[in-house]
Amino acid sequence: MKLVFATGNIGKLREASEILGEGFELVSLAQVGMTEDIPETGKTLRANSLQKAQYLYDKVGCDCFADDTGLEVDALGGAPGVYTARYAGEGKDFNANMDKVLYELSVCEKEAKMAEAMGLKVKPVSRRARFKSVITLIVNGEIKMFEGALEGEISREKSGNGGFGYDPIFIADEYPGKTLADITEEEKNAISHRGKALRAMAQWLKDRS
Repeated sequence: MKLVFATGNIGKLREASEILGEGFELVSLAQVGMTEDIPETGKTLRANSLQKAQYLYDKVGCDCFADDTGLEVDALGGAPGVYTARYAGEGKDFNANMDKVLYELSVCEKEAKMAEAMGLKVKPVSRRARFKSVITLIVNGEIKMFEGALEGEISREKSGNGGFGYDPIFIADEYPGKTLADITEEEKNAISHRGKALRAMAQWLKDRS
């Protein structure tokens, strides 16, 4: 089955192709002549995912899907959330995004230590976090949504050369002491938020046919 994936991220495209496996041919935006930025002005992952998929479907008229993924850090009130890809500001890369998350967590920890030194009772700063992915699939005009989540925590420094995005600072519960950038792509795909959502999508398509 041929599907257009609403992403310009080569890492995401490769990852999705490997997770979906045989029976699926993923087409990039460039291959269907989409060069403009796809709008994502929603206030939730679901809204952004739907907006991107609908925009692409209206433009190319082909079966397609879009995902929106967010990193939620408990100590930061759920941020970056919908701003995950541009947390450090427009035009900044993921290194800058990761640096901002690490810096903000360090500030939280310093403030907690200062309060403790003043004799105040404070809870330890949690580094718990999770990735969430929402995929919107449009087939013959029919819309279906699939979700996946990956629980873990934020590391104290970047580690690993694999993956993309925030992988170098995210430690999944399944691999204590290792970031997603430290483990293999196969290991990551087996547990990842996007992997769970994509496999749910693939199963729905297989059941439907």
